[in-house]
Amino acid sequence: MPASTKRKADAPLGKTSAKRVKKAISPEVAKERFRKGLFDSSVLDSYTAEYAASEPYKHAVIHGLVDDSLLRSVRDEIRENVSFTPKETDIYKIHQSGDLANLDGLEDEALAKLPSMLALRDALYSESFRNYVSHITGCGPLSGRKTDMAINVYTPGCYLLCHDDVIGSRKVSYILYLTDPDIPWESEWGGALRLFPTSEKTGENGEVAKTPGPDPVKIIPPAWNQLSFFAVQPGESFHDVEEVYHASSPEELEVQGGRVRMAISGWFHIPQPGEDGFVQGAEEAQAKNSGLMQLQGNPDQHDRPLPKTVEVGGGESSQESRSSQEFNESDLEFLLKYIAPSYLTPDTLTGIAEHFDENSSITLPSILKASFAERLRQDIEKREKEAKAAAAAEKTAAGDDWQVARPPHKHRFLYLQQGDAPKDSPWYELLDVLLPSMQFRTWLEMATSTTVSSFDLTARRFRHGKDYTLATGHDGEARLELNLGLTPTQGWGDNDGEDDDDEEEEEEEEEEEVKGKGKDKAPAKKESKENGKKKANGKNGEAKKAEEETEEDPEEAEVGGHEVYMAGDDDANDDAAIYRSSNDDDNILFFQAAAWNKMTIVLRDSGTLRFVKYINRKAPGDRWDVSAMFEIQEEEGDDDEDEEDGAAGPSEKPLGESSEEEFNGFSSSEDSDSD
Repeated sequence: MPASTKRKADAPLGKTSAKRVKKAISPEVAKERFRKGLFDSSVLDSYTAEYAASEPYKHAVIHGLVDDSLLRSVRDEIRENVSFTPKETDIYKIHQSGDLANLDGLEDEALAKLPSMLALRDALYSESFRNYVSHITGCGPLSGRKTDMAINVYTPGCYLLCHDDVIGSRKVSYILYLTDPDIPWESEWGGALRLFPTSEKTGENGEVAKTPGPDPVKIIPPAWNQLSFFAVQPGESFHDVEEVYHASSPEELEVQGGRVRMAISGWFHIPQPGEDGFVQGAEEAQAKNSGLMQLQGNPDQHDRPLPKTVEVGGGESSQESRSSQEFNESDLEFLLKYIAPSYLTPDTLTGIAEHFDENSSITLPSILKASFAERLRQDIEKREKEAKAAAAAEKTAAGDDWQVARPPHKHRFLYLQQGDAPKDSPWYELLDVLLPSMQFRTWLEMATSTTVSSFDLTARRFRHGKDYTLATGHDGEARLELNLGLTPTQGWGDNDGEDDDDEEEEEEEEEEEVKGKGKDKAPAKKESKENGKKKANGKNGEAKKAEEETEEDPEEAEVGGHEVYMAGDDDANDDAAIYRSSNDDDNILFFQAAAWNKMTIVLRDSGTLRFVKYINRKAPGDRWDVSAMFEIQEEEGDDDEDEEDGAAGPSEKPLGESSEEEFNGFSSSEDSDSD
């Protein structure tokens, strides 16, 4: 069911006129629109008993709900007369209609094309059926005046991620499937409604919090004329819609009717003013109670991973204490074990700093030394091979030090933090040796003209067909966010990575040059700064190219896995997380597809949203990266200087206030809510 009121359909069904007064239909007329025998007391009691015994939380499934001929007419009317808007947010990718509550406001000509749709809506919200649902769920009276429903279509690659539907006056969530009645839906096509379990966690003060598990335990595949519904329960009614999976070929897809998962979904609400059962202040009390229940016991304390922030002192750990922006011999010896030598020359660092100062973000390809990167690649490819073999055998891959991030209504991926990896692992060298080192922090400070005060590091593995992060804001001072892409597979919308083996010989020559001529210019083969720039309305060039290729060839569907930075929600009536639709304004600030051996550094402002897009099953592999956060100190005297000359350093010009450009100037290759 839709994730929030902001994430429900808003595309109009047609021109509207003065809204008609909704007429209630008699119990006899209402019941004729459902299947025969549905309202028999024995049938009702059976559904009520099944609902009471259901797990992981109470829900019901009714097969053959509506009169078959009526529902077929509804489906035909939708296909012929209703338009859909394709939309993507952090939480879903779907095709949405307008809100069917607007049916009464349609002009006569438009309404005349949807008589069966109107008849179905009036039957679903009739007093007879509302009482039926209320009896099964035990939720009390339901509103017949406040209708809240939309048509949603999922085609291959579409999905809806985990959420609990708790918004405003919602009381019961429902979904009525309109899949092809003549081509039965197969469970292996995906598209199932999936329910998540919750567990109770006791806090230090004895407070109990509910938190959802990372994986669903109840799978309800779509079926023609099937109704699934449940009472909306704060902190408990977590569910998602499984991805509709791609067919193996266009021919197979055609035989299967396109795998089009069409459904009508929405909510029953608590009674409104003037209706039987209305209680003054009930909606406000429900919203307040929902908020308290969701906060009870501070469920955030059970989130994983929790930050492992390391504070950094001054002294030798800061570039300010150095006489010049140069590394001494021991610093270079250390960094050259891990970083490509072309990124360690003074001129290179100066060029990076200039670009970062101008754009508040930068992308650095081939950042890791080829030999070290190859060790990481071998480890990653081994893990993916083992996971693939385990999946083929329908077994769980052998356990290791990687844990599952949770809860799923915020994020899900596998992760490692400092201290988690064994010392013989390349991940240990990355998380516990290189990135926390004084030498790397100094390099980062030089590259961004900042001073680091603390940091937090997490290695992440996003499994295809499973993992993601939902949009989160940042509230506070601007900070550096670093991402080191370590995805070895190709086909993510980023240019193919280079062969590290071919680079090792060149790196040896560059390494000698760095050691012997630290003040010389970067090797001549490096591209110029200006030639390396790619600007595309706030997106980097590679991401824009990937989108264009996807538009040109529908078969080359986007696989997800890209990291997105977006402007915050300035208008409370808009969904800030909608980043792609047929009529949206592009508010992407930074967009980076999964890539191999590529580092991005972003100066993130307060309010800027960030997420990693869900990776669909068609992806060539898993997304691997290291995500790092570096808090930075505000330089003394900056405010006074800015007032005098109008200048703004990086901490005063964060990503949230600037467009993004990709910088490949130092590359050593030519690549760079609705159910």
